Amino acid sequence: MERQFPKNVRQIGNVSDEPKIYVEDYVDIYLNQLKQQAKEEPAGVVLIGELLTQEGQAVVYVSGAIQLKDVQAGGSEVVVKEEILKEAEEERKKYFPSGDVIGWCLIESGHPMGQNREITKIHSRSFPKEHTLFVWKDAQENEEIYYAYKYGELMQMGGHYIYYEKNPAMQNYMISTRKKNGVTPSEMVEDRAAKDFRSVVREKMEDKEQRQNSRLVYLTSVLLVVVVLAIGISTVNNFDKMEAVQNSLESLSQSVNRTESQTGTVSEEGDAIEANGTVENVDTADAGSGGAVPETSTIQEQLSEDDFYMVQKGDTLDSISVKLYGDTSHVDAICKMNGLTDGNLIYIGQKLLLP
Repeated sequence: MERQFPKNVRQIGNVSDEPKIYVEDYVDIYLNQLKQQAKEEPAGVVLIGELLTQEGQAVVYVSGAIQLKDVQAGGSEVVVKEEILKEAEEERKKYFPSGDVIGWCLIESGHPMGQNREITKIHSRSFPKEHTLFVWKDAQENEEIYYAYKYGELMQMGGHYIYYEKNPAMQNYMISTRKKNGVTPSEMVEDRAAKDFRSVVREKMEDKEQRQNSRLVYLTSVLLVVVVLAIGISTVNNFDKMEAVQNSLESLSQSVNRTESQTGTVSEEGDAIEANGTVENVDTADAGSGGAVPETSTIQEQLSEDDFYMVQKGDTLDSISVKLYGDTSHVDAICKMNGLTDGNLIYIGQKLLLP
């Protein structure tokens, strides 16, 4: 599986140069611890890690460090003996069997500019691979410079990353060498590094948990809005349906009222039949001799409140028939009298003409 870029990182300086340099936090702590020892005599370190190409970029990972037992540096002269490098290689196999040598570090008091030629010579002989590193640290001041070996030269880099992840190999090496470095057991080097890592991870986890809680609140709010909208739409739709039924009933009532207001017509037998189905006997002699057929308004004036029934809440045509006539046999007559094609379409307050 291809290695992914670390997510928990801290940037040091300008990191626009290539190769991209990632130094694991345990390694950075270890190099800084050696500064105290290097105040008296220079300290050399072999760097362990990987040289990779990721997303088209050259990348160097420094995940381990092994101290060189004897490095001589004075004036412009720096000496790293071959047997010392061989001993460091044996320790690499012991503590970092899966890592490669990817450069070295020199910790001393003063500035290495006057030693660059000698250092480049040592580097090209002992660490000839492209993009291997040389790191210089000042034992007195908080100053450090990273170089990458490119085109046969050590070129100064603008910055690097400190990354945080589990690194038991470097932790074990730090524990085994802490007496040599002047670190007492009470300082617990491994706990310091672990504490830094745990602190970063804990902050990340808390931030992730806050984002998850915020997302949950947001989703709950969205769901609540959707439910409210659904209820509102359902209510509007039901209201529209109720309103449509009410409009239909009102239209039907108006139609019935218009029918009731129409004038009666005379049948061939001489009977005046109202539009609502009631019959008034008319004297044919009067009709034939110019007697006028009674108008609807005259007929309606003869109807009293007892001829109508006001629909109440819970009424049906069956219950109305039973209430007024004692049985349901008058349902069809009520429908015919009021022009009802559907006996269920009656509404509260409707006046039904009784047969």
